Amino acid sequence: MYKRGTIMDIYIKPKKKVSLSEQAQVTINDVADVVATKEVAAKIKKMKLLDVDTTSGKKQNYLISITDIITVVQQAYPNFTVNNVGEIDTWVQYLPKRSIDRPWLKWLKIAAVVVILFIGSSTAIMSFHTDGQMPKIFERYYSIFFGHEKTNPAIINIPYSIGLAVGIVLFYNHLMGKKITDDPTPIEVEMELYDRDVTDTMVDAMSQRQERLKNGNS
Repeated sequence: MYKRGTIMDIYIKPKKKVSLSEQAQVTINDVADVVATKEVAAKIKKMKLLDVDTTSGKKQNYLISITDIITVVQQAYPNFTVNNVGEIDTWVQYLPKRSIDRPWLKWLKIAAVVVILFIGSSTAIMSFHTDGQMPKIFERYYSIFFGHEKTNPAIINIPYSIGLAVGIVLFYNHLMGKKITDDPTPIEVEMELYDRDVTDTMVDAMSQRQERLKNGNS
């Protein structure tokens, strides 16, 4: 419990992006973590930030600023100090219907990605070997070390092929469906960077749109 007039702290940690579906309202609990006393935190999490237009049946995007959250919280708790320890803006992506998990579709996507990566990687490797004239280089290495020439020397081609396969496994950090180390793979890093760029771009675009609307109405 707290006494009226006593200043207490509330910590809000908004998320950068959230995806919601099949709900008519967006509450603080949907977009942020709240740290306060148990009673206060429970009430804050239930506070409404905006109403969702569920009649359109289309995917919608909303932008919630930390100022929106602070305004709602301070209306209920004017004697509390609200501290932001997370993002400034949150992109709320609303989907009319919750996506259904279909295992067969998941495995179909995995198979398609595997085929595309296999064909693309093998094409890239063969193109590199052709441009770099790797067969001639191997034949030259063989003549240097063994004193006579030989076409497609297996003693060099086989270790090179094994080393190439090992290098690919180490690069992607996966073997038989399991990660070798806890480090993120290059694909995971690129996907994280791509998702971050998309989120930042959407947040900036919606923020600019809201600013134009605000200036137009003023």
